Amino acid sequence: MGARRGLTRARRLVVKVGSGQITSPGEGLDARRIMALAADVSALVDDRREVVLVSSGAIVAGTARLGLPARRRSIPERQAAAAVGQSSLMWHYEQAFKRHGLMVGQVLLTAQDISDRSRYLNARNTLLALLHFHVLPVVNENDTVAVDEIKVGDNDNLAALVAHLIDADLLVLLTDVDGLYSADPRRDALATRIDTVEAVTEDIRRLCFDGAGRVSVGGMITKLEAAQKAAASGIPMVIANGREPGILGRLIKGEALGTHFLPRDDRLAARKRWIAFAVPPQGRLTVDAGARKALTEKGKSLLPSGLVDIVGEFRAGEVVALAEPEGDEFARGLVNYDAGELRRIRGAKTAEIEKALGYKGLAEVIHRDNLVILSGSGG
Repeated sequence: MGARRGLTRARRLVVKVGSGQITSPGEGLDARRIMALAADVSALVDDRREVVLVSSGAIVAGTARLGLPARRRSIPERQAAAAVGQSSLMWHYEQAFKRHGLMVGQVLLTAQDISDRSRYLNARNTLLALLHFHVLPVVNENDTVAVDEIKVGDNDNLAALVAHLIDADLLVLLTDVDGLYSADPRRDALATRIDTVEAVTEDIRRLCFDGAGRVSVGGMITKLEAAQKAAASGIPMVIANGREPGILGRLIKGEALGTHFLPRDDRLAARKRWIAFAVPPQGRLTVDAGARKALTEKGKSLLPSGLVDIVGEFRAGEVVALAEPEGDEFARGLVNYDAGELRRIRGAKTAEIEKALGYKGLAEVIHRDNLVILSGSGG
């Protein structure tokens, strides 16, 4: 309960609202629900808190207005729906927040806006300027042009990146369930809501799947990914039911609603957070068990001798993922060699690098200062 009380001190929040919270099946945007959300958010602002709203719903809104089928739409159709729906979504938000004396500002982001360092800083400055002028930023993915993001459709992770971007004190993901459960509550009457998660471990991730390995709770996987990003940034996160009356105000008062994800004690430095979560990996390095232990438990750099396999084509200075054979990703880092060079020095000792490459290169494949161990991976 003490950790919950800490949420009352949050002065800057990122609130993500899913499509299901502000739309009606087959009818598009639900003005009544948007009004209720606006009232909830405005109450926080009146309490001298800063809020950034990350909102889904544009594609659903545009699909309804264009009369497109709800499923099996082509990518151009989804992009067209996003273009039509985004303007409608912002109009509804503008009208809803105007009742509370709040101005809204639209911010459309792509993965490139966050992975490119200069664009990342520009996005940060824009959001902070809007907050300075007491404007409520409404953030969404730029679905009209970002084909890869439409395939992912993932505003949960976007919200976590925005929280990191503006140094938020709290991230709230509003959804259609009461939080993370011990089992799928739609199938198991004995399932119980988990109040607090200290770290997103493999055991926690397994709660999203049934016995056959199929996803059993829709949308929860991306929320756990968002929780990892938030935790690494030192930001607590709550998953809660967006249809619960006054949910935001009740959470900020410390009421035990939803599932509370605790932040890491060892908050990553800003640069390492950027490496870990803002930049999509351009390749994958498989390392042996000894190398993993050296990286996660001893804080060592990755050497060529620990490399087992190299997947992808990447250049020196790009971000790559690290994994054990048959294992999940456990770290990310900035690599000192391109993929072709790593294939030539894979498994080599440091003294053998110059002979393999024809020049004297760096001893480390990834230096420990450019390496990030992901939450729940040890170390």
